[in-house]
Amino acid sequence: MASSAVAQATVFALRRKIAQIEGTLPERLEPAVAHADEGQAVVLRRHGRAIVDAACLATGAAGFDAALGGGLPLAALTEIHGAQTRDAGAAGGFVLALTGLLLARAACRTPLLWIGTAEIFHEAGMPYAPGLRSRFGISPDDLLIAEAPKLIDALWIAEEAAELKGFSAVILEIRGNPQKLDLTATRRLHRRAQAAGRPVFLLRQAAWAEPTAAPVRLVVSPATAAPRHTIAGPLEGSIGPPGFAVGIDKSRLALPGQFTLEWNADERAFAERHEQALGPADTGAMVSLSRHRAHPAPAAGAVVAFAPAGGTTAAGRQPSRKQHPAHRGPRRAG
Repeated sequence: MASSAVAQATVFALRRKIAQIEGTLPERLEPAVAHADEGQAVVLRRHGRAIVDAACLATGAAGFDAALGGGLPLAALTEIHGAQTRDAGAAGGFVLALTGLLLARAACRTPLLWIGTAEIFHEAGMPYAPGLRSRFGISPDDLLIAEAPKLIDALWIAEEAAELKGFSAVILEIRGNPQKLDLTATRRLHRRAQAAGRPVFLLRQAAWAEPTAAPVRLVVSPATAAPRHTIAGPLEGSIGPPGFAVGIDKSRLALPGQFTLEWNADERAFAERHEQALGPADTGAMVSLSRHRAHPAPAAGAVVAFAPAGGTTAAGRQPSRKQHPAHRGPRRAG
């Protein structure tokens, strides 16, 4: 406990130093959870004057919002990472849920802009209009999609759109860790989002963490869905709301943490799940056995690429004469 307290004090001391460099008021960093009122604004200093940025976006999950200091910053660049390609659906769904919260709480609905390259749209797919309306409350008229041929074109569209107040939010989806998406490019996106007072979500698929100007970075992956809850309790064998495993990988107000969030499509809000409630049917094999087999096939023995010592290799396993020169020749080097 003592070592944990010392480590936390060291982290807050470093954050105070960073706050002095960046111009953030140090009192905003005194334990962040104690000052994490929902909707509270973040106070910054620019050119020697204290200003108030737009309020945070509260997700509805109390513990997650408190860890972030009230929620995700609205006038800022926020990174949403999918560590692997198979996490693209979860990361994209999480961003859509956040934008659905924005539209639901906006006094005047303005469209969203989703920007991506042809590569990422071919790999992860395009947003499905009926699903957007039923799951996230986003009508097709609220979403504009810009498909750019190259990454440099997608970055240019995002920078120009980030400073426009005609959009509720801008989503930039990029795959991997391209060199053009460096600290300078993300700093331009973050500053334009601050100036316009609108969020910019940097959705990164199959990427690892690297230095960026985004104050918050979240790593999202799919979580196992819990059984659907009824008045009589959990319904055995059912599938509840979609779950997201969300990790706080970077934040100026919070320590790293891991949360499991569920998206309620009816209430348009997240809920934090503290315990994994799995039914008996979820503890068995993922794939059912064959009809006429009572047990799975036994595991195969050791597989080797050469004959056992002292054994004779069958003639049928020898390569043909046409293959001998290829085996004996040198490998292609270039």
